[in-house]
Amino acid sequence: MSTRQAMPQSESYNRAKIRNNIVTAFIEYKGKVLLLRRSQRVKTMKGKWAGVSGYIEAYERPLVRALKEIEEETGLTNKSVQVLREGSTLEAADNMSPDIITWVVHPFYVRTTNNTVNLDWEHDQYKWVNPKEIENYDTVPKLKEALDKVYPGIPNNFNEK
Repeated sequence: MSTRQAMPQSESYNRAKIRNNIVTAFIEYKGKVLLLRRSQRVKTMKGKWAGVSGYIEAYERPLVRALKEIEEETGLTNKSVQVLREGSTLEAADNMSPDIITWVVHPFYVRTTNNTVNLDWEHDQYKWVNPKEIENYDTVPKLKEALDKVYPGIPNNFNEK
């Protein structure tokens, strides 16, 4: 005879927790950072401003994925970007399903000498902005915090300058 007690059934208990590992690359050109607005054709975060982002495939190194995404989403090749910094990961809850989905963000900071951007279908607009202005945009969750982890010159916080 089993002495196991039934676990309480709740909506959040029955839902699977999903952890999506993604890269977010911030591209700098002459002191400005590239922001991309996500199009209505993407699955998540439609209309939100972001860096260059993408899912990390199984067994893939985050830097390899970051460089692939940069080329796919902006047209900037590996030859036209210089990787300056890789930050520690941070977690961001999904806007629509915060109790189910967590984004594990692997941030990168790269520099380019070419400000010509060729957007793919994932984005419908781009802007080169002062990094301190990111807070003025409707962004994906924790975009500023991801940038804080890799932005050169101001350790961890833009407001310290």
